[in-house]
Amino acid sequence: EVQLVESGGGLVQAGGSLRLSCAASGFTFDDYAIGWFRQAPGKEREGVSCISSSDGSTYYADSVKGRFIISSDNAKNTVYLQMNSLKPEDTAVYYCAVRGGWGFESTNWGLGPEYDYWGQGTQVTVSS
Repeated sequence: EVQLVESGGGLVQAGGSLRLSCAASGFTFDDYAIGWFRQAPGKEREGVSCISSSDGSTYYADSVKGRFIISSDNAKNTVYLQMNSLKPEDTAVYYCAVRGGWGFESTNWGLGPEYDYWGQGTQVTVSS
């Protein structure tokens, strides 16, 4: 059974930092990508960042470039999202998701329907 468990969300003041974790287990993709997505109330889900297992390539939404850093610890099967200089507009439920590497391209990393499995989400709230 594939499981993705997010943690690390919470309430933080603008300008602060949080580190989200995504503990992954149970999938058998030899080549995969793990993405972070977020959804704010009344808004569509959007891709935030992604890391590819094949070569470690990372991808970011323009809105978080320079502030967020995605990384992975393969020994722990965990992907992290370090979020710095947080803004109120970063408030959302953050989800991690995994997809197989077949068909993965730099142009589709942020497409939610391309991902096969999702975590339950963790709330991030940034106060002004």
